[in-house]
Amino acid sequence: MIKIFEMISRNFISALLLGTLVSAFVMALAPKKAGAFRTKWAALAMSCAIFVASLYLYFNFNTCSAAMQFCEKRAWISGLKAYYSVGVDGLSLFLVLLSTFLTPIVVLTTNVRTLKNASYYFSLFFFLEFTMIGALVARDALLFYLFWELMLVPMYLIIGVWGGPDRIRATVKFLLYTIFGSVFMLWGLFWMVSYHNVSAGSLTFDIAELAAMRIDPAVQKILFCLFSIAFMVKIPVFPFHTWLPHAHVEAPTGGSVMLAAVLLKMGAYGFLRFSIPMFPAAALEFSGAMMALGAFGIVYGAMMSYAQDDLKKLIAYSSVSHMGTVVAGIFALNAAGVTGAIVQMVNHGVSTGALFLLVGVIYERRHTRLLDDFGGLASVMPVYSTVFAIVTFSSIGLPGLNGFVGEFLILLGAFGASPLIGAVAATGVVLGAVYMLRVYEKMFLGKVTHRENEKLNDLGYTERLALTALMIAIFAVGVYPGFVTSRVERSVKAVVAPFEKGGALCSATK
Repeated sequence: MIKIFEMISRNFISALLLGTLVSAFVMALAPKKAGAFRTKWAALAMSCAIFVASLYLYFNFNTCSAAMQFCEKRAWISGLKAYYSVGVDGLSLFLVLLSTFLTPIVVLTTNVRTLKNASYYFSLFFFLEFTMIGALVARDALLFYLFWELMLVPMYLIIGVWGGPDRIRATVKFLLYTIFGSVFMLWGLFWMVSYHNVSAGSLTFDIAELAAMRIDPAVQKILFCLFSIAFMVKIPVFPFHTWLPHAHVEAPTGGSVMLAAVLLKMGAYGFLRFSIPMFPAAALEFSGAMMALGAFGIVYGAMMSYAQDDLKKLIAYSSVSHMGTVVAGIFALNAAGVTGAIVQMVNHGVSTGALFLLVGVIYERRHTRLLDDFGGLASVMPVYSTVFAIVTFSSIGLPGLNGFVGEFLILLGAFGASPLIGAVAATGVVLGAVYMLRVYEKMFLGKVTHRENEKLNDLGYTERLALTALMIAIFAVGVYPGFVTSRVERSVKAVVAPFEKGGALCSATK
């Protein structure tokens, strides 16, 4: 038994990936006679076990090191010198934990009474978890690309099978946009590998080796653009954002939660893992333009959110605004901005995931998401209205809640890089308060405006349990941000070192 535990600890990431993959197959092969409720509780038990196991990464993470940890490397495609190479650092740790944390919440809040083929549905979420974690832990570029593309399959099926009336068009648009971006990244990847083969005389897909390679600044610009198009589509950054609101509106609640909470972060993670470390000179040159795009996205997303009457579409556009903040923080290229961006990715995943769950709760009761169909719900659903208020304040960055920490650090970094862009980004805090408080006022305050709302049931036990877990995360990061920052600090310093005062690029540009 001791030897088994030692083997698992040495190969922990593989064990985690295997656990999600096995869970996906178990759910897919579950007999129909087992019943939807038994299937749901089996899926919940497996997803909770995976989350609890993933905490091993957090508690055993070395905060004094910027290097990859829990590393494994095995031969994969020997002819191409591609390896099954995985590991975790401060850039990826919390996104892995976010994936494992939200999966059981999605399972717990799924209403299997109205769900067709529950085992297949849960199987796809486990496979989605497998691909997301795989992309985040990959240290081999070819392995990363494999997981990056595989992520499309479960999300495509989740929206296409269990989505809304216009789900087919939404899935096709989602797929075409993402494949469009991925093609550019594939071209860039082949160019990088070929460049290394010519300059160093060896073929490699190792991300660290590719990042250490010296590339001509002119070539860096081209490669930066190729990789960044894929990441901008996934985030999505304006003007590549148009697939997102449509996908969110048509996706089932669980699909919206995972799409907003984790999949959008893959683009931002790609910037931190590929575009900036591999092409630092190009990143420095394009930093102003990327920050400007992020700042524009903040204002644009906020204004579009204010114009929406459909709750899901409103939250979808709010994601465009929040992810614009993340992009501005990343390309501030300083420790405060990048740290804030990572914290905000985690915060957005928790807060926006909670918002989509809350919209799903009210939609199941009223079968409408239009703001005009609500009013005065605070007197009818007091617990629901209280939770909605907390998540609203989290989303707009109220001090003491998780959203404040990330936004503060990003704005600090943005002002340090460009006071003008920092000022524009700061308007997002005000605009966010405007559209989110408008939502709360129309839905909850005043008298009940429709008879259909007078006898609505408040949150059930499973809904309260799931949302309580999210509330704990919101308050935990808000009160003690060191929970996150202590484990990302070293990795962030390694990313921004070339751009800091005295860094290689900083000195070269003087």
